[in-house]
Amino acid sequence: MGFRRLSALIIAGAAVLVAPVPAAAHPGHEFPSDFQKVTLDDFPGEPIALAVLPDKRVLHTARTGEVRIHEPSTGRNVLAAKIPVYLHDEEGVQGIAIDPDFEHNKWVYVYYSPVLNTPSDDPATPGINEGDAPATGTAADFAPFKGHLQLSRFKLSGNTLRLGTEQKILQVPTDRGQCCHVGGKIDFDRSGNLLISTGDDSNPFFSDGYAPIDERANRNPVFDAQRSSGNTNDLRGKLLRIKVGQNGRYTVPRGNLFKPGTPKTKPEIYAMGLRNPFRFAVDPVTNVVYLADYSPDAQSANPARGPAGQGRWMAIDKPANYGWPYCVAPDQPYIDYDFATGVSGAPFNCAAPVNESPNNTGLRNLPPVEKAEVIYSYGASATWPELGTGGIGPMGGPAYDYSARNRSQTKWPKEFDGLPLFAEWTRDYVKAFHLDKRNQVTQIDPVLPNLVFDNPMDLEFGPDGALYVLEYGDGYFAENPDAQLSRFDFVRGNRTPIPVVKATPTSGEAPLTVSFSSAGTTDPDGDALRYAWDFNADGRVDSREPNATYTFTANGNYRPVLKVTDSTGRSAAAEVILPVGTLAPVVTFVSPVEGQPFEFGDTVNYEVAVTDDQPVDCADVTVTYILGHAEHGHPLSTSAGCTGSITTFVDPGHAGAEGLTAVFVASYTDAGDPPQTGTAEVVLDPAD
Repeated sequence: MGFRRLSALIIAGAAVLVAPVPAAAHPGHEFPSDFQKVTLDDFPGEPIALAVLPDKRVLHTARTGEVRIHEPSTGRNVLAAKIPVYLHDEEGVQGIAIDPDFEHNKWVYVYYSPVLNTPSDDPATPGINEGDAPATGTAADFAPFKGHLQLSRFKLSGNTLRLGTEQKILQVPTDRGQCCHVGGKIDFDRSGNLLISTGDDSNPFFSDGYAPIDERANRNPVFDAQRSSGNTNDLRGKLLRIKVGQNGRYTVPRGNLFKPGTPKTKPEIYAMGLRNPFRFAVDPVTNVVYLADYSPDAQSANPARGPAGQGRWMAIDKPANYGWPYCVAPDQPYIDYDFATGVSGAPFNCAAPVNESPNNTGLRNLPPVEKAEVIYSYGASATWPELGTGGIGPMGGPAYDYSARNRSQTKWPKEFDGLPLFAEWTRDYVKAFHLDKRNQVTQIDPVLPNLVFDNPMDLEFGPDGALYVLEYGDGYFAENPDAQLSRFDFVRGNRTPIPVVKATPTSGEAPLTVSFSSAGTTDPDGDALRYAWDFNADGRVDSREPNATYTFTANGNYRPVLKVTDSTGRSAAAEVILPVGTLAPVVTFVSPVEGQPFEFGDTVNYEVAVTDDQPVDCADVTVTYILGHAEHGHPLSTSAGCTGSITTFVDPGHAGAEGLTAVFVASYTDAGDPPQTGTAEVVLDPAD
C-alpha cells in the first residue's frame, strides 16, 4: 500500500447530466475517462446504512425498520424485511453488514432498537407525553425506560431477510425516552472479528455544549456520560471487537483494551472514550480502524468549562482511550463542573483520567487519553484548512483496496489505493486522507468535488471497485427529496445511460391502467438503448418498448421500474412510486404555521389535520419536535394525537448558534388497502 499524491486526479470529477469533462493529468499518467454518479434507489426511506453483497446487490436500511435490496440485474429495489423497532429520538435500525463468509452462510448482521415494553405517548392525554423519560426523579421513575440495542444476525434467502432466523448476539444498554447518540456501524477485520461502534447514549442539551457529567442524585442518568463512555464496565461510547461463532455466541479475541477477567471491565472493549462514533471502516489490508467521532456543540472555548466543540478522526491501530467526556485530546481537557452548584473545578488530567461519578460501575483510574489524528472545529482549521468551515458531522469511510485482477469497468483507479475516505455529513463532501507509516495524516485531498454528495450517510467500496454511497439529503427524520442510494463509477471509455420515468395517472383504485413514458432518457455517449419495463416488480420484463401501458388489477404499493441498457452493456434503472388503491392521507399543520414567531422555551400547541378516504384515527398521528442546527437535527420529543403541546428549548451550548430552528414533523398511516402514509413539516425560526 503506497502513499501517493492524487490531487490532480481527484479534483477531476464531472457532474452527472452534463457533458463529460476530461480528467486532469496525474503525473506520469493520462486519464481520458472520468467519474460518473449513478442513482440506484431514489426512494430509500430515511437512509441509515448500506452493505454491498458479493453479487453487487446492495442492502440498505431505513431508520424506521425497512431493509431494502437494490438488484442490479433488474434495477428493482425490493423490500427484504420490515424489522419492528422502537423509534423515540434517534432509535431504530442502525448498522448493517454481511458476514465475511456470506457466500456460504448468508448471514446478515443488523444493529437495531427492539420494541420491548418501553412506555409510549398516549394520544388521549395531549398535555402529557408518556414516551418522554423524566429528567429528574428516582431510580423507580427511570426504570421503565431501561432498554437496549440489539446486535443480531439473520439469514438472507434470495431477496428476503428471514426475520425468523434471528440469532441474538449482543445487547448494548440504553436509557430510552431521552436524546441522543445510539447509532452503531458494523464491520469486520481480516481475521473475521466483528467490530461495532456505540454512542454514549447521553443527553447533550443541558451541559452548555461541553461535557455532560451531571452527577446529581435525582437526575436521570442519561445526563452523565461518565456512566457510559467513561465507564470501563459499560459497552456504550465504545468500539467493540468480538468473534461470532455458532448459534450467535461470541468470544473475545486477544488484544482488546482489557484482558478477560479484569474486574470492573468489559472485555469486548477495543477503544473507549467516544461520544458518537457513527461511522468507521476497517482497512482491508492493514486492519487499521478509520473512525470518526461526532463533536459536542459548544461554539467557543470556555476556561470554566472546556474547549469548543470539535470533530475527531482517528486511525485506531491499537486499543486506546480517546477521552470523552474528560478530554478531546491529551492537551485539551474539559473542566470538572458541579451541576448542583454551578461551580467549576480543576481541568481533568488527560494523562491519568479518574472517573469518580456515582454512576460509574467500572474502574476509577482510566487509561491515558490517546490523540486523534485529525481534530477540527466549526471555523477554519490552522492544521487542516482543507476541511473548510461549517457544521461538524464527521463520517469515517473506507480505504480503497485496488486490485489489478478485478476486471470491472467501473473500478476506481490505482491512485486511490490505500487512501481512507472521510465524509462530512454537514458539509456535503468526501475527502481522501494520505497516511504515513505511523498512520499520521500527511495530506488531505478533495474527492470528486464536482459530483454531489448530499449529506453522505454511509460509504462502501463494492466488489466492482466502485464507491457506493447512501445519501440522507436535506431534511429531518424522513425520506427527504434528495435522499438516495448511489454509485460512483470510474468510467473507462463509455458512460452509463440516464433513465427517466413518468407515469400517468400516479394513483387510483384497481383496476388502474397507467401510461408509462421514458421521455427524457439519455445516453451520454449517444448509444442506442434497450428498454425493459417491470411494472409489477416481480423481476420479469413486461415490455421492451420505450413507452407502454399496463393495467394493475389488484391494489398495492407498486414501484414500476425501467431499466435501460446501452450498446456496451452498461445499464441503469429508474422507478416511480405508484400507490394503487386507497388514496394517501393528506396531512397538514393547522398550527403551528410556517414562520410563526416563537422563542425557545415556549410551549407550542399543535393541531394536525388529516384528510383521507378512510376513517381517520388520531391515535395514529405522530408529531416529532426536532431542534434544527447546521443542516442536521436533534429529535427531542415525539407525541401522539391530532392535538397536543410540545415545549421547545435550546440548550446553552446551542445558544447563539446560527441557523437554529424548531422543526415539527407530523406523520399518519391510514388503514387503507394498502396502507398509505402522509407527512407534513413546519419549520419555525426563533423571533429576533
